[in-house]
Amino acid sequence: MPDHRPTLPLLAEARRDLTADCSRCNGLCCVAPAFAASADFAIDKPAGTPCPNLQPDSRCGVHDQLRDRGFPGCVVFDCFGAGQRVTQQTRPGRDWRTDAATAAAVFAVFPVMRQLTELLWHLTEAGTLLPAGPLATEVAAAHARAEELTRAPADELTGLDVGGLRREVGELLGQVSDAVRADVPGRARDRRGADLMGADLRGADLHGASLRGAYLIGADLRGADLRRTDLLGTDLRAADLRSADLTGALFLTQPQLTAAGGDAGTSLPESLARPAHWSTSTTAARTDRGRRRPRRR
Repeated sequence: MPDHRPTLPLLAEARRDLTADCSRCNGLCCVAPAFAASADFAIDKPAGTPCPNLQPDSRCGVHDQLRDRGFPGCVVFDCFGAGQRVTQQTRPGRDWRTDAATAAAVFAVFPVMRQLTELLWHLTEAGTLLPAGPLATEVAAAHARAEELTRAPADELTGLDVGGLRREVGELLGQVSDAVRADVPGRARDRRGADLMGADLRGADLHGASLRGAYLIGADLRGADLRRTDLLGTDLRAADLRSADLTGALFLTQPQLTAAGGDAGTSLPESLARPAHWSTSTTAARTDRGRRRPRRR
């Protein structure tokens, strides 16, 4: 397949509107969702009730201490720009604090908008991966449809079958993944939806495989080869990605990285940022015999 992809920094530019801008929102992620006291949240919070850490200026009062105070779930959460779209488009100029009708509308729309913007995140990437042709045209049409839906009125959005749309787009992204990975030489076998929780995958050769929807919670992926691997929906919570190679990984999101651990030796797609809590040192990944497993190039 000819390589017609633009450089990855252009992908980051194309996703500028799919990045949370809290200065254009009014704290919707701190109000609309429900929190359950757990390892991710220190308290119970009903949906539609402001978190006690939310300040009058719509900023978090403990933003720089969230992990220490028991709110790692807040650190991981990303609305993909849904917050500012709802605030600026659904009820522009109105505040949920003083307008009950606005509160009801934006709290109902926010979770739907968040799913739409996540789909746009992936469809934007898909559009950069394909040469001109029928599949690229289908991706462009799906992107245009999702973008148009983000501008729909509140009642239309709340009645949207967003689950059906996700399934439809998911199937399309699967076709994109298959097409892109088809020319990866010596690619690893697919492990879609596999239960790999806590698995020892140090130095594993997973390049070019589909790990879509796989459970890698707490998995040891130090030094693993994840180049051009499909990671759509892969659960990477507490996964150890130190010294792993995720160059060109497909459909990876910033929240997935933030939920995992890594270090300065972890290679990432250029369009994604290294999480602030990752180690700044490099840890050599070793097998039980004390030697790094070789990677196929």
